[in-house]
Amino acid sequence: MTGLSAGPAPAPAPPGGRAAAGQPLHRRVTVRGTVQGVGFRPFVHRLAHALGLAGSVHNAGGAVVAEVTGPPGAVAEFCRRLRTGAPPPAAVRSLTVESLPGPPAARDGGFVILPSRAGADGAAAEAAAIPPDTAPCADCLRDLTDPRDRRYRHPFVTCTHCGPRLTLATGLPYDRAATTMAAFPLCPDCAREYADPADRRFHAQPVACPACGPRLRFTPGPGGGESAAEGEDALAAARRLLARGAIVAVKGIGGYHLACDAGDARAVRELRRRKRRGARPFAVMCADAATAGRLGRLTDAGRRVLTGPRRPVVLLRRRAPGALPGLAGEVCPGSPDVGVLLPYAPLHHLLFGLDGDPPGPRVLVMTSGNRSGEPLVTDDAEARERLAGLADAWLWHDREIAVPCDDSVVRVRDDGTELVLRRSRGYAPEPLELPVAVRPALAVGGDLKNALCAGRDRTAWFSPHIGDLGGLAALRALAAGERRLRALTGTDPELLAADRHPGYHSARFARERAAGRPLHRVQHHHAHIASAMAEHGLDGTAPVIGVAFDGTGYGEDGAVWGGEVLLADYAGHRRLAHLAYAPLPGGDAAVANPCRTALARLRAARLPWDPDLPCVAACEPAELAVLDRQLGRGFGCVPGSGMGRLFDAVSSLTGLCHRAGYEAQAALELEAAAVAAWPEGGDGYAFALRPAPGTDAAPPLLLDPAPVLRAIVADLRGGVPAALIAARFHRGLAAAVVALCGRARRRTGVGTVVLTGGVFANALLDQECAVRLTAAGFTVLRHGRVPPGDGGLALGQLLVAARAPAGGGPPPGP
Repeated sequence: MTGLSAGPAPAPAPPGGRAAAGQPLHRRVTVRGTVQGVGFRPFVHRLAHALGLAGSVHNAGGAVVAEVTGPPGAVAEFCRRLRTGAPPPAAVRSLTVESLPGPPAARDGGFVILPSRAGADGAAAEAAAIPPDTAPCADCLRDLTDPRDRRYRHPFVTCTHCGPRLTLATGLPYDRAATTMAAFPLCPDCAREYADPADRRFHAQPVACPACGPRLRFTPGPGGGESAAEGEDALAAARRLLARGAIVAVKGIGGYHLACDAGDARAVRELRRRKRRGARPFAVMCADAATAGRLGRLTDAGRRVLTGPRRPVVLLRRRAPGALPGLAGEVCPGSPDVGVLLPYAPLHHLLFGLDGDPPGPRVLVMTSGNRSGEPLVTDDAEARERLAGLADAWLWHDREIAVPCDDSVVRVRDDGTELVLRRSRGYAPEPLELPVAVRPALAVGGDLKNALCAGRDRTAWFSPHIGDLGGLAALRALAAGERRLRALTGTDPELLAADRHPGYHSARFARERAAGRPLHRVQHHHAHIASAMAEHGLDGTAPVIGVAFDGTGYGEDGAVWGGEVLLADYAGHRRLAHLAYAPLPGGDAAVANPCRTALARLRAARLPWDPDLPCVAACEPAELAVLDRQLGRGFGCVPGSGMGRLFDAVSSLTGLCHRAGYEAQAALELEAAAVAAWPEGGDGYAFALRPAPGTDAAPPLLLDPAPVLRAIVADLRGGVPAALIAARFHRGLAAAVVALCGRARRRTGVGTVVLTGGVFANALLDQECAVRLTAAGFTVLRHGRVPPGDGGLALGQLLVAARAPAGGGPPPGP
């Protein structure tokens, strides 16, 4: 799969021609990419010394600039090894070499690290690629666990190769003075390491030790049976509470978590009650990979992602409930997966305990520290206020979090490829290389799973995950995220991009900040397709068949779209096919009531509401009467083609989920049922394909689920298990996707298919569609490092806006 990772630039030859034998060369080398906060300057320093070169190196805006003097061969080798030998966290995107006249940059003939500069030799400061936060490296873990080391049990051990970066950054260039570590002066020992080129903490900005801070603290809630404490005593108090079934707010790298023993059903239920989380699955942190492997199916590829430096939450297919030691059933009810992550901060390792510590839980629920629907808590005083009533105690520290950063969520497919479902800690703000140049722009995404995207030239940067924009606190988080993204990328947008939905908070936010700049409103599903195209490096000169399946997106006819097949490039799109409309009673309120969606789909299919059907039995007579009148009169009913809503309807019709406590609950439970019966699923149910009514010469095709619903009703009455019905539905939908794409190929000659939208977070559908389309001769493009759902929407908006007419109106279709 083609990703957006920026590889090394082509090797430039030192300019200025060949020097005479023995005549030194003087060169300035400018390196751009992820080169600040990753030990790149110490690497340059060591490399220059090894090659006998004189000169200097410094940070300048978003680049590292080295000036070197020495023999031609040594200078050429220096340039080559800058590209090929950089430390693992670094990513060199470009390297330029200029000739310099005159004497060596370092007067004493040595090589020195100079103070950072705001811009490169008078040039405007450019975007810095501040690296993402990463888990402790093996060397730091040895320091943490070695009683002979002065950083033994220090919760903030780090070096140039690991630890927090983005979440500490308060400005550019990336130096200690521009991080939240500026509040902690280095002790003499740390200062010596920081200044020693031979030490792995040489110019490591977050370096610290027990003598210079930060400090760990414990604050108990009322009636917890523990006292306020610091340091080792704070950690011991938190571990005792967790072992007793308490809920502890733990301050991590990018925000607070709420933690409890994942094996204690009472504690998990209480956390659900306090957080008002409904049945939404919790993520769990395991002490080690072996423990994680007992909870879910862990492939070699999955293990690499789970144990890698990014440390996301990895979705693992659950093992049978009886084989889940240490995991209460209340952790992830109804889900086919368990979300697992490993410790990614030294504090997490200490929370599970080192050798000699009293035994404690080996699996902890680690859920975002907030009330459901609110943004992540990062401020300590705010944590005491907003998490009061949720947490029994607080384990925190006095290092400020500059940039909130929630955990990323990843699925590893059967073929070993990685699918990022939430792009945040460990991934943001890693730059993405664009296939086409864009003007400086800011795209604001959507209202669900919001993440911003800034772009300039051929580079884009996602913000960390912001979340759903439902309340004032979330809108404040959006505004703060926008300010940080512009500051950290040096992007002053000349245009803005937003969704076309007239009621979106994100679109209103963009409109209020346009200040005379063009604002481009991008159709929701067009943006999804453009996002996948950009991820795969398509320049847009040829269109693709975009299969965009999600729950809701504002359509150009005023309906709620979401089951779309579009012919699209960056400049425009044309609707080739869509799921047949059915009324959504109450509009967005239907999302929380799959049983109502099922009844609306039955009515659209001309099927009676017989009392023996589970979705009918789930409703009180009064509710059925109101719904009957509402559908009959069309009052408060918006036509919708959302594929996510069809999943909801089938889930309720089969008796799995009638009322959803969280987004996509019904669809997730339908997938879980299908997983259980997948080998026996058969050929699947058959959808009908027919032209849409109208006068168009080439009307779009309608994907009509009426035959599927009739077959499901018949199977229910025949005693077919719900799991088998769910499997047949998934297989039938995958076959319908292939049929629709086949019709589109015959009509357009296009053979490349993009699968996008939140429905393709469903592993079964994603895999089955890809396998069948590939067998039918299509080139299939799926998401990888950019989420298929609304978390990746802003990248597509950015690309579409770059090709839109100057007035910001709708672009022409392909």
